[in-house]
Amino acid sequence: MHSLNRKAALIAIIVTLGCVVISFYGSRKLQNFDPALIAYLFGTLFALFGGIYRYCVWLQRPPTWMYFTRTWQMVFTGNFFVHAWFMLGDAVRNLLLQRFIYPRGNKRWLAHFLLAWGCLAAFAITIPLTLGWINFTLDPATALDPGATKLYNANFFGFKVMDFKLGSVMAFLIFHALTWCSWAVIAGAVIFLVRRLTNAGLIASQTFEGDLLPLILLIIISVTGLGLNFSYAFMKGIAYDFMSVTHAIAVILFLVWIPFGKFFHIIQRPAQIGAHIYKLEGKKRGMAVCPHTHQEFTTQLHVDDLKTVTKQVGFDFTLEDGSSHLDYSPEGKRSLLAMAHLKARQESGSFFG
Repeated sequence: MHSLNRKAALIAIIVTLGCVVISFYGSRKLQNFDPALIAYLFGTLFALFGGIYRYCVWLQRPPTWMYFTRTWQMVFTGNFFVHAWFMLGDAVRNLLLQRFIYPRGNKRWLAHFLLAWGCLAAFAITIPLTLGWINFTLDPATALDPGATKLYNANFFGFKVMDFKLGSVMAFLIFHALTWCSWAVIAGAVIFLVRRLTNAGLIASQTFEGDLLPLILLIIISVTGLGLNFSYAFMKGIAYDFMSVTHAIAVILFLVWIPFGKFFHIIQRPAQIGAHIYKLEGKKRGMAVCPHTHQEFTTQLHVDDLKTVTKQVGFDFTLEDGSSHLDYSPEGKRSLLAMAHLKARQESGSFFG
């Protein structure tokens, strides 16, 4: 039976309450908050609490915590600017361009790129709107002048950031930003969904709730979002209520699902940058050589940290001569195991049976 992790829960509660406070004052004490988004707000807060809670629990695992602490030690005790530049480049390459998936195939990279950018851009737009951090208002001066071109003000935390003309290219791009996100998400999700419904290996190993449901939810969210825009612009609001309710349910289910489902890796992915720094710094400090094969197989830093972590989880691989089983490479371990089997067979007097 799993018990509540009190430390993770406390951190999650503090962060969630902090978000509520920032939203309250960021929306000018709810003056700029849209009451129609109240359901989305609760879904967002639940996703925030669940995401922070699970991330904190994940960080408390000995291997993850070792990577986490080592990464920041290397960043702040070594060449900070070198590591900062590396982190920036790695973030652009693997988070923005999704290059880590490219070796697995062009189509998979395209689907991953479209899905990632569509979701991240949609989050960047909808979350500040839901929390009341961003709002748009009609410029009072132009609103009162019948002959003037109407201007809209874009406000962030109640402060005017920019204005743009109604009917301009800028207005079109801003007001239809979620439309582009929806098309990108639909394209990426459909590519993945077709692959999961036609690939024999995936069919045998996937689960509906873990692999198919998130893709289906994303498609429903995107299609109903496009439907809302289409209904408003071309259908005079026909079916708007139905699609708005369906859209809201799908979005809230997706938000609730994020901390527990496959899309939690969106939150975990930035940690991969730290793992890359760990490997890079480890190579600079020296490689470990297997005593059996006499070949380099990983960094000595990784071997030393692995010895610490295994002891923390209750396993001690120290040998009688003071060395460790972890000093050997995978090839060396397999060779030693085969030699031990051979020796046991020889001592038993029979190689078979």
